Amino acid sequence: MFGVRAGCRLLRLSVQPCQTVCHALRTSIPTRSYATQEVIASFNNVESEYKTYKPITPGIRHLKRPDNPHLYKGKPLRPLTVPLRRKGGRNSTGRITVRFRGGGHKQRIRLVDFMRTEPGEYDVIRIEYDPGRSAHIALLNARDVKAEGTAKWKYILAPEGLRAGDVVQSFRSGIPEDLYREVFGTQTEAAEAEDGEIDAAEAEQRAKERATTHALGIGILSGKTIKPGNCLPLKLIPTGTVIHSISLKPEGKGALVRSAGTFARVLHHEEGGRYSHIRLQSGEIRKILQTCVATVGKVSNAAWGGRSLGKAGRSRWLGWRPRVRGVAMNACDHPHGGGRGKSKSNKHPVSVWGWPTKGKRTRKPGPKGPKGSNKMVLKERPRGKEKRSGSST
Repeated sequence: MFGVRAGCRLLRLSVQPCQTVCHALRTSIPTRSYATQEVIASFNNVESEYKTYKPITPGIRHLKRPDNPHLYKGKPLRPLTVPLRRKGGRNSTGRITVRFRGGGHKQRIRLVDFMRTEPGEYDVIRIEYDPGRSAHIALLNARDVKAEGTAKWKYILAPEGLRAGDVVQSFRSGIPEDLYREVFGTQTEAAEAEDGEIDAAEAEQRAKERATTHALGIGILSGKTIKPGNCLPLKLIPTGTVIHSISLKPEGKGALVRSAGTFARVLHHEEGGRYSHIRLQSGEIRKILQTCVATVGKVSNAAWGGRSLGKAGRSRWLGWRPRVRGVAMNACDHPHGGGRGKSKSNKHPVSVWGWPTKGKRTRKPGPKGPKGSNKMVLKERPRGKEKRSGSST
């Protein structure tokens, strides 16, 4: 009897009332299910972006996952994937060079296009989950019938708000001539040739009109190109635009700002200069060549940082082995090891190799460092009181 009752409880079975009150109960009491949505405690009853579970087992009591119902539930496009060969943090000689790695579920690496060299319009087929990164990826299909292989199908980082059916485009090689003619027209050269046949006052008036029309065309062109998922050189992106996947070389791939929920912002374009000023996610402001490219929008899956795995087993599924505390080791294994009780004997926090772990600068310094150390950094990321006061904006 107990086994039957427990099984019924696990399967969430319940006895249905009689038909006379069934309709009234259905309209007043919500249906019970295994997974429930976490609701914010407010009067507007706004649904949260996380999914929680009924604690019928200890492993799901604290489990919290981002709720993404728009994700594709099938398998990835196999030609755009390669098998992941795990090494367990070991080098070619078999020695562990990266600790606390090993095991994990079998995965296939998605080949994400960070170059965006092929021009033309691409249709977004679906948004997919990528086990190798925190952000989501989007599957694109080229509208060009002559495209084949990786030029026909490709994966890109999915910006926030990108959905199936949208259209994205890469302007890495510049604005296409047909789009330029559509915005600015083809009468500019003819109008300039006619200026020599009229008086100076009328020529000046026409020049002002052309300047106004050109400024209006720039705005229209920005409206057609500055869309989430489009890839453009920094010189074509207006100031204040949110971007991600920024390259550090004109012919390089997107390297900066690729994690879930991150974004950068274009602050300033140097007049007659080579660089643009970009504020990164950390608050650092640095110069990047205007010929480098970036993708418009914020990286998707911003709720990823608030997730909770719920149990140690899920960490093992991701390929992470247990991380042992230094104070729990012997004196021969860690500088914090040994001694009586839980103590590190007033030592400064260090790694197993003796490197300081709190407050030690490991990055090449910027303006506050030695002269000429890092000329690209205009303002370092906020630290200490500056960071707590929120003055990084």
